[in-house]
Amino acid sequence: MIDSPLISIIVPCYNQAQYLNECLNSVLVQTYKKWECLIINDGSPDNTEEIALQWTEKDSRFKYIKKDNGGLSSARNAGINEALGEWILPLDADDKISNDYLSLARKEFENNYTIIYCKALLFGAIDKEWNLEDYSLEKLAIQNMIFCSAFFKKEEWGRVGGYDENLRQGYEDWEFWISILKDGAEVYKIPQICFFYRKKEKSMLTELGGNEEKRVETLKYIYRKHIDFIIDYMAPHVMEMYSNAEELKKVYKSKRYKIGDFIVRFINKFKI
Repeated sequence: MIDSPLISIIVPCYNQAQYLNECLNSVLVQTYKKWECLIINDGSPDNTEEIALQWTEKDSRFKYIKKDNGGLSSARNAGINEALGEWILPLDADDKISNDYLSLARKEFENNYTIIYCKALLFGAIDKEWNLEDYSLEKLAIQNMIFCSAFFKKEEWGRVGGYDENLRQGYEDWEFWISILKDGAEVYKIPQICFFYRKKEKSMLTELGGNEEKRVETLKYIYRKHIDFIIDYMAPHVMEMYSNAEELKKVYKSKRYKIGDFIVRFINKFKI
């Protein structure tokens, strides 16, 4: 008899009520049936609560949590803390998944993978396949290539202390994956498109003209938090690409906490 572990799907929602039905319907139609879906209202002023409660009445596998606004990491942590499943799948309220995502991931649960994800499609303002770099630990030191809707065990979330709630300007997924994977772990990518990431005109404008100062400060925070990992895996890229070897030597002789500033300058210079 094949074991059917419970999968907990975590859906934080803040001012995304207009997309919530589409998101939750993609959960409802899963071919794998042993799941629960926790909808976390992160202090949203729109009608998130009304819609969420309709879904809890429709199917008892949907559960509703209401909390004060604390940001995306806080909302995910609140949901995962209440989750009963062995495996966790975050899903943002404006995104959706294919009806076979859970069943395809389930087939890999016994293969000792720490993270399981899939190919993805952008939809909305842009409609095309999301061509992300293939995962490697070396590349993860420079950029994220695993979106939020990837499977991981709840015990891994607990081991690393959950999502870092100090990150309110983005990059929380990247920092979380670094925390889980930096000591070495297996990652598997399902070779089918199972995740659909919504691109909005507003979010595109934000990406083009976002707050650069906050972005840099966020990167510094992550680099300093994971400084040993960043140095070990980014150093070869710096050595290969940086034009001034003497400056690089000076940096490595300085205090390690200063390297975060150097790496930010390096990334800005080469537009990584």
